[in-house]
Amino acid sequence: MRLAVVLFNLGGPDSPEAVEPFLRNLFSDPAIISLPGIVRRPLARLIARRRAPIAGKIYDHMGGRSPIFEETRAQANALEVVLSAGDVEAKAFVAMRYWHPFSDGAARAVKAFQPDKIVLLPLYPQYSTTTTGSSLEDWSRAARKAGLHAPTSRACCYPWEPGFVAAAAAKTRDAAKDLKPDLSYRLLLSAHGLPKRVIQKGDPYQWQVEQSAAAIVKLLDMPQLEAAVCYQSRVGPLEWIGPSTDAEIARAGKDGKGVIVAPIAFVSEHSETLVELDIEYRKLAADKGVPDYRRAATVGTHPDFIEGLAGLVRRALDGETVTCGLDAPSGGRICPVPHKRCGYSQGR
Repeated sequence: MRLAVVLFNLGGPDSPEAVEPFLRNLFSDPAIISLPGIVRRPLARLIARRRAPIAGKIYDHMGGRSPIFEETRAQANALEVVLSAGDVEAKAFVAMRYWHPFSDGAARAVKAFQPDKIVLLPLYPQYSTTTTGSSLEDWSRAARKAGLHAPTSRACCYPWEPGFVAAAAAKTRDAAKDLKPDLSYRLLLSAHGLPKRVIQKGDPYQWQVEQSAAAIVKLLDMPQLEAAVCYQSRVGPLEWIGPSTDAEIARAGKDGKGVIVAPIAFVSEHSETLVELDIEYRKLAADKGVPDYRRAATVGTHPDFIEGLAGLVRRALDGETVTCGLDAPSGGRICPVPHKRCGYSQGR
């Protein structure tokens, strides 16, 4: 059997010249700015033009480009190795939402591969309409355009999938090695933020982030670490979900506590981890008197995470068109009823 697995991620500029068009693509997405296209598109151009110089300085810290494609490609390669066994020839394709390689190119490559089955696998553990929802909708368009007709199933979300949780816990333990014996620490489980109005419309992201955090803390079994969920990367004037990661860092400094920041919604290193967490928040921690600042790495190609992803793919091949959680009946809905924009519901 020829199996195509399509991995979805945000994407990032691959050169200084790509920063502004990357931002323009981001803010042109109706899942990000829910205005009519006649208003959204010129607004996106304006925002991108104004933010490009600021964003460019961020990417300067990473050599002028984001490493997210290489990180995602490494995950795709690792997944191919795990899935290719027996009569299965697995090939993993990368589809980025806002910069190359886009869904259109990925769909053409998948068609050329001539797979017997396709599994769509978002690299967002927690579902949001702004990430997984947007990526899958864009893929549907690209697949129709490419004339893809192979049977297709998808993973929706995996906030407490054991492999993901084990890998995140392992990375956190690495960051917690050799803690200062005379210092107490606070574990900040940090996820990308969203405007409150997105959550109020029924997006399950915040609830799923909290489930991931609870599962990681339980597996860690380190009661000496006081844990808190927080959210980073706020932009614009809207009210965002909280508490914010920077506010939690300041609170830790006020309390005289060391800090371990563990990213739990990002599975690969990019600007929000390598610059925001490693540079900007580290400086903030020093300014606020945090006596020890540490950051856990993202799960990357950790074997537990890759095996967890492979397990999701295998379950999809067994006939489950949507996989939301290992203890949900038939991989069905895990989100409480009030979250009406649950990915499982959207996919039915």
